[in-house]
Amino acid sequence: FKRSRGQPTRDYEREREVIEMARHEATGLGLSTDLAESLMRRLIRASLVHQEQARVSATDHGAGKRALVIGGKGNMGRWFVEFLASQGFGVEVADPAGAVAGYDYRADWRDGPVDHDLVIVATPLGIMSSVLNELARMQPPGLIADIASLKTPIREALRNAVASGCRVVSLHPMFGPDTDLLSGRHVLFIDLGAPEAIAEARALFAPTMVETAEMDLDEHDRLIAFVLGLSHALNIAFFNALVDSGESVPRLAEISSTTFDAQLDVASKVSGESPQVYFEIQALNEHGREALDALGASVERLRQVIATNDVASFEQIMSRGSDYLRSKRAGG
Repeated sequence: FKRSRGQPTRDYEREREVIEMARHEATGLGLSTDLAESLMRRLIRASLVHQEQARVSATDHGAGKRALVIGGKGNMGRWFVEFLASQGFGVEVADPAGAVAGYDYRADWRDGPVDHDLVIVATPLGIMSSVLNELARMQPPGLIADIASLKTPIREALRNAVASGCRVVSLHPMFGPDTDLLSGRHVLFIDLGAPEAIAEARALFAPTMVETAEMDLDEHDRLIAFVLGLSHALNIAFFNALVDSGESVPRLAEISSTTFDAQLDVASKVSGESPQVYFEIQALNEHGREALDALGASVERLRQVIATNDVASFEQIMSRGSDYLRSKRAGG
């Protein structure tokens, strides 16, 4: 109904009104307002997931088209397999790790013609340059899109593919493979000097509620050093400190605070991710050292402030952080 009237799928003002109404009703019934809000948010989310998936399927953007996902057995590769299939693409998976049930398959992407309308390169970062270079040599007719978390390690391969005449776009989905709702999520598009390729890739996400941004390759990796590298390092340091403390998680949970619970939840998710991928994000980013140095300097400064009982400096640290983050609070 919203789609037929040209209305956006998500109406934040209406969501706020519905949540406030639920809290008001809960108060009148003597129930927990927080519980009422939590339940309402879950219902809203379930509705949005259904609406977004219906909208993606209804566009039938991939009808009559074929897509090859190189590395389609991997976590994000499989996400793209299902995402493209939902748009009507005939999807083929190429991955030595094995097939994905319900889809055409070849173990080696080179074992057969690469004449698809779209080729998604979702391989590990360590072999992505070689795949891109081989694609550049083949010059397939379809759009080539990599989804690497870092772009500087594959910079030359991307340039080579563009120079060879291939239609190439580099994108970075800023979400994990368990994502079923793209509202509030981001997809980054890297400017390789091929606006037509970016426009074609953007069209894949047009039916969704995802937020997009465009930037150049080096800016991407510099920002990712903080967005991913710093946040990952912080959580790795956090759970490593807990491991070395000798205290058990159940014991700490018995006396936990709201802040500890929130941090532990994020750290638990980080600890379950792929060590190989997370190491690559730290080690292969040309700008990664900057973020790690900033983290080390910040921790050392905090140590010094505490060691010297410098209350004024501690207050200054807190104040600067509050001022810096105020724009996020105002916007969110």
